[in-house]
Order: sequence, then structure tokens, then C-alpha cells
Amino acid sequence: MKCTAIILAAGQGKRMKSNVQKQFLQLGEYPVLYYSLKAFQDSPEITDIVLVCGKTEINYCKDAFVQKYHIDKVSEVVAGGKERYESVYQGLCACHKTDYVLIHDGARPMVSEDILERCFQDAQKYNACVAAVPVKDTIKIADENVVSTPDRSHVWNVQTPQIFEYHLIKEAYEKALMHDSSRITDDAMVVEDYGNHEVWLYEGSYKNIKITTPEDLEIGEIFARETYDKKK
Repeated sequence: MKCTAIILAAGQGKRMKSNVQKQFLQLGEYPVLYYSLKAFQDSPEITDIVLVCGKTEINYCKDAFVQKYHIDKVSEVVAGGKERYESVYQGLCACHKTDYVLIHDGARPMVSEDILERCFQDAQKYNACVAAVPVKDTIKIADENVVSTPDRSHVWNVQTPQIFEYHLIKEAYEKALMHDSSRITDDAMVVEDYGNHEVWLYEGSYKNIKITTPEDLEIGEIFARETYDKKK
């Protein structure tokens, strides 16, 4: 079984309030993006990696990550689009004769071996799986006022990696792009709405955070130090 990891690193990260894109910021010993690349480089289940970044950052990513850290599983470095869903589709088009694609946010550095193991096990059973954790807080649905309070036991925070049978996700994206795609916020939505396929939730991790704000960077520093210390 061939599995390609698509790592998304084209985001601008406006909420980080930094001149440096969040995936290139330093986190502990390494830049944020390094951790995801290294996790998939070391995973025996990953055949190759497609790195999606901004058009002007292609050479930088090749030099500062692929070559510097010897990430030789990277088969393609391609330009992403203006929106996340456009970047995912560019990554899908860059895949070569693969069976499964694992889609992951480059700004989510703490993906672990345990998460990946659960991801691959469930992918072979269900063909469409996403990492998720139960919410810890009460959620309110609101406009100006509270509309409803969903049962917390049924509400999950969805993460990446999200893994799919290749033809399933590619065909679903092609259908989605023929319609209004502005509401797409994750890949599971595309498969649910345009692939007519149920999506299985597998256990993620509360440490598997996405670096979006300065506060996330502070928390990520703690997790990165813990991970680095364990490997010493």
C-alpha cells in the first residue's frame, strides 16, 4: 500500500501577528514545519511527501527544510492556493499513483507515532478517517444571542492528520470545486458532502495543537521541549 503525506505549509498565519509565517517560526530546537516533516520522514507507512507552500517559498522550503534536514521522502514541493482547500487540491494533483493520502497541517507540529499508528490502522478499515478529541468545554451555538447548547458528549475537536483513499478524496474535491467551496474548512467535509462517504473519527491528542496564535506558540514550546528531552 502506497501512502502519500500532503503537508500544507502555504498559510499566511495572520492571527500570529508576526512578519514570519507561523510554519517557519522557531519552536524549541527547530522551526514549526520541521516537526511534521520529520514525523512523516520517520514513519515506515509513508512512501513519499508532497509539501505545499507559497509560490515564493518553494526554493526556501527546498533549501531550509528538505536539503538542510535531509527529508528525502519529499517527492514534490508545489505552490498552494489562496485558500486551504485550493492548496489541498494542488497537493492531490501532485500525487503519483498512490493508494492513500494523509493530509496534515504543517503548523500542527506535535503529531506523534501513536497518532500515526491509529491513523493507518483505521484507514484500511474505513477509507476515510480523521484525528479528533472530545471537547473539554461547553459549546454554545449563537448569533447575537445563544441559540442552543449541544450535548458536549457529541462534540469533538477535529485535527489532522486526515487520511483517505486517494480516488475517494480526489473525486470528492473535483466535485466540490464545481460548487461554492468557501465553506470548506476541512477535508472530511468534502468527503461527507461530495463523496457520500462516512468519515471515521480516530483518537488524536490534546498535544496535537495547531500553532495559530502567539499563545499556541508558548504551549507548543513546552511540548517541543518534552519531546526533545525524551529523545535525548
